[in-house]
Amino acid sequence: MEINLISDTVTKPSKEMLQAMFNAKVGDDVFRQDPTVNAFEKMVADLFGKEAALFFPSGTMANQTAIKLNTNPGDQIICDKWSHIHLYESGGASFNSGVNFNLLDGDRGMITAEQVRAGINDPEFYHMPLSKMVSIENTTNKGGGACYDIEELKKIKQVCTDNNLKYHLDGARLWNAMVVKKEQPKQYGELFDTISVCFSKGLGAPVGSVLISDAVTMKKALRIRKIFGGNLRQAGYLAAAGIYALQNNIHRLADDHRRAKELGQLLVQLSWVAKVEPVETNILIFEVRKALDEKTVIEKLKAKGILISSMGQGKLRIVTHLDYRQVMHEYVMETLHKMVF
Repeated sequence: MEINLISDTVTKPSKEMLQAMFNAKVGDDVFRQDPTVNAFEKMVADLFGKEAALFFPSGTMANQTAIKLNTNPGDQIICDKWSHIHLYESGGASFNSGVNFNLLDGDRGMITAEQVRAGINDPEFYHMPLSKMVSIENTTNKGGGACYDIEELKKIKQVCTDNNLKYHLDGARLWNAMVVKKEQPKQYGELFDTISVCFSKGLGAPVGSVLISDAVTMKKALRIRKIFGGNLRQAGYLAAAGIYALQNNIHRLADDHRRAKELGQLLVQLSWVAKVEPVETNILIFEVRKALDEKTVIEKLKAKGILISSMGQGKLRIVTHLDYRQVMHEYVMETLHKMVF
C-alpha cells in the first residue's frame, strides 16, 4: 500500500465521479456548445454571485489570464513573496503579460492592508512601475494552508478601491478556507474583481479550474484563453467532474483538516522534529532537527510506503486529501510515532 501525501493533486476520481463524467452530455465547447460546461460555469458564477465564469485546464492558466486581464505591460502586481503566481508559474507573469512584482514580506504568505498601502507606487512618479493589481492567495500554499481573515481582505479591498487597483484572488484552495472559516462564496465574490478556483485539489476532480468575474471581463477572458491555447472541445466530461465535486466533496474537506491537525499534534511531540507550523487546513509543514537531513526522513517514510515532500532547508510537507482514508491515517500516525533517528 502506497500512501501519497505529497499533494492534494494526486487524487483520482471516485467511481461516482467517473460515472457522472461517463453520463455527461457534451458538445464542442470551442463553439460554446457544450451543455455541461455551460451549466458548470453558470453554477460556479452563481455560487460566487458573479455574472460569468470560464472553465480552464489549469489554475496556472486561470491566474495568468487574470493577470493579462488586469494589467498592461510594464505594470506591477503587489503580492506576498511566497505567492504561487510569483514562485510556481514559471515566470508566466513576465512572459505572458510583461509585468513585475512588488513582493511583500507577509506572515505565512498573508499580507495586510497596511503593507499593500505602503507598497503602492506613486502613479505620478513615472520612473517606477505603475501599481495596477493586488493578488491574494487563500489558502496560502507555501504558507502551509494558512487562511486570511476576511475582515483583513475587506480592508485590502478598500485600499484597492481608493487607489484604483484591480483585486485578484488565487483561490486554488479557497474551498478549504471557506470550510474552516464557515464562510460563503458570495462573501468573496463581493470583494474581488477576478477569482480563480481549483477543482483538482481538495475537491478531487481530475482536471480544471474556473475563473470568475463580470460578464464583460469574462468575454475578454475567452479570447485570452484561446491565445494561451486553453480551448477544449468536449470538455463536458471534465466539467461533469467539477459539478460532482461541488455537489459532494466540499463539506468532507473537514476530514482532511482534522487529519492534518492530528498529524501536527503528533509531530510536535517527536524528538527529531524541531518545529511544526500552525495547521489550519490540509497542509502541514514541519522542520526536522538541524543534525538530521530531511532526505533521510523522506527515504525512511518511503520505505514504509508513505510519500511526503521536501521544501528545502530542513522543511518537510504533508498534504491530506480525499484519497487519504482513515485506515491510512492510523497507519501513518503509528509509523511516525515509532520512527527513531
